[in-house]
Amino acid sequence: MQRLHARYPFLAAARESVATEAVDLATVVEQDRAVVDRARQRVITALEDGTVGEPAHEPRIELLSYPVARVLVSMVGERVLVRKYARGEAATAYDRFTADMADTTELKSVSSTGLELTDLLTEFDLQDDVRETPAGDGYRIDVGTYLPLAEDMWEDEWRLVNRPLDGGEVPVDEDELLALLREAIRGRIEDGLPFEVPETIASALEDDADEIRAILADLDLTQDIDTVVPDLFPPCMKALLDQVQKGEHLPHHSRFAITAFLTSIGMSTDEIVDLYRVNSSFGEEMTRYQTDHIRGDSSPTEYSAPACSTMQSYGDCVNKDDLCERIPHPMAYYEKRLEEAEDDDLEDWREDEQSASGD
Repeated sequence: MQRLHARYPFLAAARESVATEAVDLATVVEQDRAVVDRARQRVITALEDGTVGEPAHEPRIELLSYPVARVLVSMVGERVLVRKYARGEAATAYDRFTADMADTTELKSVSSTGLELTDLLTEFDLQDDVRETPAGDGYRIDVGTYLPLAEDMWEDEWRLVNRPLDGGEVPVDEDELLALLREAIRGRIEDGLPFEVPETIASALEDDADEIRAILADLDLTQDIDTVVPDLFPPCMKALLDQVQKGEHLPHHSRFAITAFLTSIGMSTDEIVDLYRVNSSFGEEMTRYQTDHIRGDSSPTEYSAPACSTMQSYGDCVNKDDLCERIPHPMAYYEKRLEEAEDDDLEDWREDEQSASGD
């Protein structure tokens, strides 16, 4: 098994390598603990850190841990886990192939362990859809290819309205193209998850799946909440909600963050749309579409609010308090505050709004 395949297990050639070796996955999970341990680590690290961690030293273990990790994700079956796992794998792949492309040493062995841009374009059948500009200072990508790749990129700069579309092509620089390829990888990894796991394999992995379930529960990303108490919101979400209520313009990533948070705590699309009406640039149709998309009603993915690390990277992490220092996710913060609150303090904001409108 090649090191390249272990480094990039999402490649079609990597799958073919496993098939050629006639690997029996049931035998692997029963007899090869090193593979299972690395697979479990891939999933847990994706949940906690947004990557899949350090690779195993032995290429065989690293490569086989990938299909076993997909099995574990499927056994747990939570959409939030599928999403976070796929993003963790894609983030690790991105770090690796950008490092490959930045390595200009004469001694590097690209043919055996690294990927070049042309390799990735070919892998995803994009070689005819992406063209280098005549001046060699960037690339142009067919709009029909760009849109699905950029669909989950919520920053303003990825919106088609902010791109100088010309002749059905979207201009991107090299960094942006590599980010789009990361999304292609994420889509491939997420595709088909979760799937039905044969009992012979599932029984051998039940303890490992239970450990992942416990960690997922501790992160408080899958609990159902239907209580809206803004006083208990994490500081970041309080600040964003305050801006929404003042009618201030929010960057796209900030709007996504507060909308995803509000959907996660039980607010309906109608309720969220009403919040945005005070904005001078309010458009009901677009606001409703974006909210339904985040909720998963008009898309295959239900989005959760960004983790604290993501909020920090976009400058949305503000007014941190002591609890923020111990909590990795805004939802975990809110659930903790709900747990600690007295019942008398848990008056749902929506009930107050209804009372006010009734008066």
